[in-house]
Amino acid sequence: MSSLGDRIARAKAGLETPTENRDTEAAATVVGTAGTTGTTPHPVGKRVAGSSATDPSVNRRLAHAATQHADRLEELKGNIHAELLRQLGPQLYDLDMDQEDLEQRVRGVLRDVLGAQDRPLSASDRQKVTLEITDDILGYGPIQPLLRDEEVSEVMVNGHDQVWVERKGRLEWVDVKFTDESHLRRTIEKIVSRIGRRVDESSPMVDARLPDGSRVNAVIPPLAIDGSSLTIRKFATDPLTAADLVRFGSMTQRASDFLDACVRGRLNIIVSGSTGAGKTTTLNVLSSFIPSDERIVTIEDAAELQLHQEHVVRLESRPANLEGKGEVDIRDLVKNSLRMRPDRVIVGEVRDASALDMLQAMNTGHDGSICTVHSNGPRDTLARVETMVMMAGMDLPIRAIREQVASAVDVIVHQTRFKDGSRHITHITEVERMEGDVITLQDVFVYDHSAGFDENGRSLGRLRSTGLRPKFLEKMAYANVSVDPAIFAMDGL
Repeated sequence: MSSLGDRIARAKAGLETPTENRDTEAAATVVGTAGTTGTTPHPVGKRVAGSSATDPSVNRRLAHAATQHADRLEELKGNIHAELLRQLGPQLYDLDMDQEDLEQRVRGVLRDVLGAQDRPLSASDRQKVTLEITDDILGYGPIQPLLRDEEVSEVMVNGHDQVWVERKGRLEWVDVKFTDESHLRRTIEKIVSRIGRRVDESSPMVDARLPDGSRVNAVIPPLAIDGSSLTIRKFATDPLTAADLVRFGSMTQRASDFLDACVRGRLNIIVSGSTGAGKTTTLNVLSSFIPSDERIVTIEDAAELQLHQEHVVRLESRPANLEGKGEVDIRDLVKNSLRMRPDRVIVGEVRDASALDMLQAMNTGHDGSICTVHSNGPRDTLARVETMVMMAGMDLPIRAIREQVASAVDVIVHQTRFKDGSRHITHITEVERMEGDVITLQDVFVYDHSAGFDENGRSLGRLRSTGLRPKFLEKMAYANVSVDPAIFAMDGL
């Protein structure tokens, strides 16, 4: 016969087991209720989470409910899109219509359609649908939030389901997708049609720009094998100034003062560097040094420069039409600009035979011209210019070309993007003269790499003076511009 203590222990054990079972059943009931009706779970939240994680049927019900909800939102967005097209029609693509008026009309139709829904939406779903529709109709679809993000400097779309961005010089994948290939194609066509460009199977590549000056490149099938590719290089609404570049470490204050004097002294300058090195930004900064009482003519493939002077004439090249006619290239615009009484000719990028016409302009009294060239260094810049002059088909001897270059170009400003994503001016080089068959160069400022890198991989070097005084100071003196000799003082290179 068992003792009283044994009977009490067995009674306690019998009571604990049913209690645990009841708790488990209650937890399962709560999970099923939450998965089907969205009610608030019972306070035994930890038991609910653990139970749902081990019950496949509950997970399936939750996934099915989420899919149904997403499908309903997509169907609703499609219906609203169709209703907007029906009510507003051509007004959505009328370039002459005021943008604020169009936004008000789109938002008005959105309110009416959302208010007429049989199944009302939650506040968060209503906000989400409204934002996505307005971005799609008034903006550029799912990438519109990336274009609004000030930290994003470049947006790269590799097919409708893969989007990358550049933040602080580093590439990052983002969880953003277009609905399908046709959705991406509509966005591309919307961008290019606003500036009179076209993209189709007969012309599958296009360079364009957004209204704020951001550079756009698009490539569609059959050239883009895995789906259409869209690349947008953003430009700040407030252009960077020389003070900004000094603050970022792209150049020093002494280099900035020197370049300011070079521009005011009407020297011919080439800004060189690789793709994405910041050439256009530096060109924009150099252009800001031009006195406001001079007539400036800018020539670009896609208008990107943001000059604040009052007397500016902006020219933009034009591709051929469907019949293959009507093309106006950079070379044509450079030739025409010389008949427009320019004080300064600024070419966004020299990449072909227009180099010959640019040299002719620099050598025929149009001092103070500025352009950009793709290259790996100051010496390579001269080689690139020589090669592009040969593309003009004039069959000029190489010595004659080099004499033209040595006579026309005064300064090469070379810019580089480092591995840490930062951009720096690494050379400010004087183009001196011909010695035999070689053009001699003299570095005035050079980037000093001897300081190495910090723990985050960022360069600790800086742009330093070589201590050499350039010979073009006499030419600058003719323009009544002098340079403080202290700028050229050695500072530890």
